[in-house]
Amino acid sequence: MSHYFVIFGAAVRADGTPSGSLMRRAEGALALAKDVRPRIFLATGGVGRYGPAEALVIRDLLLAGGAVQQEILIEDKATDTLQSILFCHAIMRSRNDVELLTPCSSGYHNLRCAILFRLLGYRVRTGRMPSDLPHIGPWKWGRYVLKEALALPFDVSLLLLRRATGRLT
Repeated sequence: MSHYFVIFGAAVRADGTPSGSLMRRAEGALALAKDVRPRIFLATGGVGRYGPAEALVIRDLLLAGGAVQQEILIEDKATDTLQSILFCHAIMRSRNDVELLTPCSSGYHNLRCAILFRLLGYRVRTGRMPSDLPHIGPWKWGRYVLKEALALPFDVSLLLLRRATGRLT
């Protein structure tokens, strides 16, 4: 059984390099997973405004940070949080080796990710991720927090509806 670290995508710049948020998410995952074995990194995120897919950029950051290819799984189609959760759920269910799951995202986003994974039956542990606040400023950070407050009940409702109707894949 493995401890999964699910790293959620964020913007990729026009030149294909990771945004600061994406770098911090990968760095946070590597820090949380430092002494964990066996571990699996599940990078999630499709192509946003610019390519390549966010998950592929995460993979490259993980490899540069010391992870090995055999520890990394890729989900490169999702374009929003709920899709990421559902696509990652399908991958993990097919492997049937998840003991514990840690969502790795920005602090304002991690709560929604953790709740959605818990609703799917995963044992979830959250960890301290690097803060975006000093990098994006209080106004932008506040907008993201507000967005999460609105998105959480919406995504929970959609997930529960999908679960009730047997449409989790």
